[in-house]
Amino acid sequence: MVRIVAVALLACGAEAFLAPSAQLNTAVRSVAVSRSSALHMSTPVVDKDKEEVTEYFNNNGFERWNKIYSDSDEVNAVQKDIRDGHGQTVDKVLAWIDADGDAAKRTFCDAGCGVGSLTIPLGMRGAKVAASDISKAMTTEAAARTKVALGSDAKRITFQTSDLESLSGSYDTVCCIDVMIHYPTDKMTEMVSKLCSMATNRVIISFAPDTWYYTALKAFGGLFPGPSKTTRAYLHKEEAVIAALKSAGFEVQRTQFTGTNFYFSRLLEATRA
Repeated sequence: MVRIVAVALLACGAEAFLAPSAQLNTAVRSVAVSRSSALHMSTPVVDKDKEEVTEYFNNNGFERWNKIYSDSDEVNAVQKDIRDGHGQTVDKVLAWIDADGDAAKRTFCDAGCGVGSLTIPLGMRGAKVAASDISKAMTTEAAARTKVALGSDAKRITFQTSDLESLSGSYDTVCCIDVMIHYPTDKMTEMVSKLCSMATNRVIISFAPDTWYYTALKAFGGLFPGPSKTTRAYLHKEEAVIAALKSAGFEVQRTQFTGTNFYFSRLLEATRA
């Protein structure tokens, strides 16, 4: 409904995480507050966080990330790197799904769909997808892109502007890519539990890992206040996310890590135990 470089920082894409700019200093500033995304919130997210995320991704954030998650040449080196990183994460998700060989027979929920980076390729594989995002601008753009890419087959894809807590339904696989960066640590378990409650078989989620290195980079970025700051950025310890999945009755089957100069994201696939 979010990347780093040797000195800059952290993110996870999709629906969006960090707010990159042409200057390295701006990238560093973005670290403290920045996603593809994706992602990407009433009670489980502090009200102020939810308001900031909604406002950002319906306005300046949408303009920025719509360019990043497109073929536009109007991006700087940092933004291009984040685009590549997010694309790698999406490709890894699709590789797992392709390995099953039955996407056309399955239903998917893409929570925090952004502009459709994952939704569209799922649709191209014949899957039925319920896509949602907290940003109306994002879902509108995603729906337009889907219509262009799938034509009459776009009817298999539904779009909804909604926070995570308001979602409902039952799906074979629930995906939430680059969205957890907007959730405080103490609310992460609730978010994971919600996603798992909608999945009959599998959940696929990504998050910015909480390690001493990324935490230090984030703290460093906080020393550089500026107008590029957008939303708060929350890192999560992998063991805590795995524990939340286990508590919800899911067991991790596969993991992947994507790291470029400005984008870092841990990807987990978990199935119902």
